[in-house]
Amino acid sequence: MNPLTPSPFRGSRRAGQHRSHRSLRGLTLVELMVAIVLGLLILGGVIAVFLSNREAFRTTEQLARVQENARTAFELMARSIREAGGSPCGRNLPTANVLNNTATTWWAQWGEGLRGYGGSDEFPVKGFGTGHAERVPGTEAIVILYGDSNSAVPVVSHNPTSAEFKVGSIAHGVKDGDVLLVCDYKQAAIFQATNSNSSNVTIVHNTGNARSPGNCTKGLGLPVVCSAVGTQYEFQGGQLMKLAAEAWYIGNFTRADGRTGRSLFRARLDSAATVQVEEIVEGVEDMEVAFLSSSGTTLATDYVPPAGVIDWNSVVSVRLTLTFQGSERVGTDGQALRRQSIHVIGLRNRLS
Repeated sequence: MNPLTPSPFRGSRRAGQHRSHRSLRGLTLVELMVAIVLGLLILGGVIAVFLSNREAFRTTEQLARVQENARTAFELMARSIREAGGSPCGRNLPTANVLNNTATTWWAQWGEGLRGYGGSDEFPVKGFGTGHAERVPGTEAIVILYGDSNSAVPVVSHNPTSAEFKVGSIAHGVKDGDVLLVCDYKQAAIFQATNSNSSNVTIVHNTGNARSPGNCTKGLGLPVVCSAVGTQYEFQGGQLMKLAAEAWYIGNFTRADGRTGRSLFRARLDSAATVQVEEIVEGVEDMEVAFLSSSGTTLATDYVPPAGVIDWNSVVSVRLTLTFQGSERVGTDGQALRRQSIHVIGLRNRLS
């Protein structure tokens, strides 16, 4: 073929090269900007969904915590209030309280079984203040006393002269100084153990100054006469158990990281007549207690605050109102979640 003669394939090669160059061309600035804008819109939507789901999760978590706190608080308080003034031996038994200084010791005032305190009433357990575990002004409180049936052991014999009980097991769990309640089908008595150990079944309730507050007499009969012998009474069988005394109130808390707030606190009578103060539930802002009384078989028409109770022995039911607050600001108004719960508890020992 003559080299000067145009090749029939030369044009097609040029067209192919031109198409190849067009296929290798990059994005224009306008196309790039459009792609970036679309990507930002998609990313913004994803972030909005993420933030919305995160807030929903935080709100749900706070609600769950508030509900769990409410269940814990009401379950523990109701368990104690139901037993107020009671013992395993029977209802309304005459009780000889031979402890010293019963009038000035909150956990030894057995005659009432329970007592409520208004928002400005002086509380014998903790005073008002801003320190850790001190009571928050304006919040109400309640004290409960009962015989702890979970610690009860059977009485095998009782010698009033030597002030000794023999119980049915060495696993009685009683230590020197423990405050105890003993009862049979006729009467009950409250005293302090002066000598006891886990190697035998003997529990002694003598007088003396070895323990505080101590017993004013070794006689456990009625009427109580504070002398060495006192009024004698021999318990015929029955049950011996630890005296349970609890005080519930709203107090301040302070954490190591500087965080502060309010919690539900419990002060309880512990071993050897010591009082332990425990923080039970965080985030309880307020507590209100109201009481329903009865006169014979006739119930009062409504619950009344502590100041309205005439006779604490006539109280048959307690209405608790607790206000809970979450720890994070996830409410619709930018504040912490607040919920109020009400629970009504009947006293087993006094309901007919």
